[in-house]
Amino acid sequence: MTTLQKIQDIEAEMARTQKNKATNAHLGLLKAKLSKLKRELVDGTKGGGGGGGEGFDVRASGNARVGLIGFPSVGKSTLLTKLTGTFSEAAGYEFTTLTCVPGTIRYNGAKIQLLDLPGIIEGAKDGKGRGRQVIGVARTCHLILIVLDAMKPLTHRRKIQRELEGFGIRINKKRPNIVFQQKQKGGINLTSTVSLGEEWNLDVVTAVLKEYRINCAHISVRDENATIDDLVDIIQGGVVYIPVLYVLNKVDGITIEELDLLDKVPHYVPISAHQEWNFDELLSMTWEYCNMIRIYTKPKGAIPDYNEPVILSRDRKSLGDLCDSLHKEIRKNFKYAWVWGSSVKHQPQKCGLAHELDDEDIVQIVKK
Repeated sequence: MTTLQKIQDIEAEMARTQKNKATNAHLGLLKAKLSKLKRELVDGTKGGGGGGGEGFDVRASGNARVGLIGFPSVGKSTLLTKLTGTFSEAAGYEFTTLTCVPGTIRYNGAKIQLLDLPGIIEGAKDGKGRGRQVIGVARTCHLILIVLDAMKPLTHRRKIQRELEGFGIRINKKRPNIVFQQKQKGGINLTSTVSLGEEWNLDVVTAVLKEYRINCAHISVRDENATIDDLVDIIQGGVVYIPVLYVLNKVDGITIEELDLLDKVPHYVPISAHQEWNFDELLSMTWEYCNMIRIYTKPKGAIPDYNEPVILSRDRKSLGDLCDSLHKEIRKNFKYAWVWGSSVKHQPQKCGLAHELDDEDIVQIVKK
């Protein structure tokens, strides 16, 4: 029996198993088995884990990397050409783009690398088409734009989500706050600092760990939204958490009433790539989802350099991070900094390396 057949059998068994207290441990075991088989499928396929292959080895550049994912002929190539000026062949037939085509967007002083990836097909996570290479490149992105056809958005959305999830990409989720520590002795110990659902019990956790031949471990759950699937992800590793925007293209072909219904979908922006409609909102949301901020540096006695801001991640935005992004020697010679902006109470304020900055703060660094 092939790995794909084993996966299908387990998925079928999970679908017909009723979910209740008596079956929680069995379902947990099936989830662990399913995750292991999917990992075997990824690791056992040549080029499965990365973006290898002709035309896919695109060197990362700029401040953020954004990938365009979607079924064939949804308008990804047109969107890349209109946003970046980089030509990516577009035509009225499927699979026009056969390689990864990069372009660069300049927005808010940042350089954002945009990748037009070949259209994926259903079953991409299982090796059909060049799906593994496409999704492998998507795993390296800071943001994924899932481009959907306005005529069939929800159907395509569900299918693409399933392909990405099957390749270890968790969409619009943060890594759950679960601490997992394997031990040499002491058995399985499960603790929590929050109220958890009924699937979280020692029998379920033990069944999951048994599949990975783990007999002694400490698990501390500190996230009330965490699931057993999250625990499996953490034990197995290799999972990435990437924000996703659903770009609904070709809205010039639907009615206002249809657009109003779709407007209730979260993480969504409507556009028309051909007509260049709503590009401002798309770029604004891309900036927001890439989680970047602008910092303007100011030499003593001069005005700030508003044309070339330093781009930092909101997850790494201290004055120390700013020093590191400017030059590795600056931190060593750092004495203090004057900061203007929303991150400080006084204008300016004297701050140390640990001070966290806000978007569009102005910084003057004073060296020793």
